[in-house]
Amino acid sequence: MHKGILIVISGFSGVGKGTLVKRLMSSYDNYALSISMTTRPPRQGERDGVEYFFVDKEKFERTIEEDGLIEHACYCGNYYGTPRAYVEEQLKKGKDVILEIEIQGALKVKKKFPGAMLLFVTPPSAEELKRRLVERGTESPQVIEERLARACEESEGVEAYDYVVVNDDLDACVREIHGLVDAARRAPAHREELIREIREELKEYAKGAK
Repeated sequence: MHKGILIVISGFSGVGKGTLVKRLMSSYDNYALSISMTTRPPRQGERDGVEYFFVDKEKFERTIEEDGLIEHACYCGNYYGTPRAYVEEQLKKGKDVILEIEIQGALKVKKKFPGAMLLFVTPPSAEELKRRLVERGTESPQVIEERLARACEESEGVEAYDYVVVNDDLDACVREIHGLVDAARRAPAHREELIREIREELKEYAKGAK
């Protein structure tokens, strides 16, 4: 069984990352979604252990001390982090694990897991991003302005990602992401076992030819 690929999906707040991930999960069966831990309060309809593990600051900081997180970051005054055990278990099973996390955490993951695939999702324009944030209707105008300011800061770090995907048409974007993941499975870093087996067989043939 081949080890799965760790896929980090980031993007500006309001770009539709959550919707993309849900459609990707429902369209293909090789993915597993890592559920992040956060100190932010649940939005309407969100459930603990489904969208996020909602905890208080003390619980989050205790988990950090116990080395129970792959990465963690502070975003708009709240902690976000990725629990370690579930991710490592799913990768061993051959599942491609999706982490939907912010840019700070994504770069930390890349340092710990050099083979991780970093995808940044962007809207077709800044104007479209603002429209989506307003229409979401979950934040005040002040928070929306904070998120747009944060997006401006994040735009400076996009070059660190492996791929940038524009979320203009949902279905097309999902197909594009899946295609990139499918191609990544063929990279030498993810075919080490196959390469090693063929190399050993070739060595045997080479011995016989002498």
